[in-house]
Amino acid sequence: MKVRTILVSQPEPKVENSPYFEIQQKHKVKIDFRPFIHVEGVPAKEVRQQKIDLNNYTAIILTSKNAVDHYFRLAEEMRYKVPETMKYFCQSEAIAYYLQKYVVYRKRKIYFGVKEFADLTPHIKKFKDEKFLLPASDKLNDDVPQTLDSLGVNWSQGIFFRTAMSDLSDLRDVKYDILCFFSPTGINSLFKNFPDFVQGNTRIAVFGSTTKKEAEDNGLRIDIMAPAPEAPSMTMALDKYIQQANK
Repeated sequence: MKVRTILVSQPEPKVENSPYFEIQQKHKVKIDFRPFIHVEGVPAKEVRQQKIDLNNYTAIILTSKNAVDHYFRLAEEMRYKVPETMKYFCQSEAIAYYLQKYVVYRKRKIYFGVKEFADLTPHIKKFKDEKFLLPASDKLNDDVPQTLDSLGVNWSQGIFFRTAMSDLSDLRDVKYDILCFFSPTGINSLFKNFPDFVQGNTRIAVFGSTTKKEAEDNGLRIDIMAPAPEAPSMTMALDKYIQQANK
């Protein structure tokens, strides 16, 4: 069956040269963007109930831009002045540069990995005596606490933001040829919004093994999988599939 419409369960890309827009032009398909999940900040009162006092930490571990935003949001809400001596350990260079939104980058002690959390290990090892705070969401990858525990460092996790399911009721009568998912929570959101969802001829595209498992556990048929050896990104997987389907 030919592909004419695609729904991507993420915000619309802000860059003009996004591969999604190239797919639209190349294959003459319509791509809509709609986040199935969104992030909600945890209030300061709730963070205090977690026994988190920002004064007690000398280093911050940041695994996402959301973690950056909500750490500084809560610092402001709690009237805590982040000291210039604070050390920042960022999972990637992109997260490290994002810190410029809140601090003077060149005057701070900032360390970053390449991509995976394990890439931060050598940096954290050098500062084992610091007291680390991990601002995180309620959906934290298991490898993060496991890695920190294996290093034997003094660290605490604070739930500073949550992943919530978006209201998609306005999409009830809208049909798409392909639905693209990037997280297990996105799959959960689909069934929370549409408990009677029947896949039928709708193709399901998933990114990552945990998303694939959640989809299959909910009885969905996976038609497009990324990453794959020949398609490391969702856009490459879509491009390859549409090329075959629209012959």
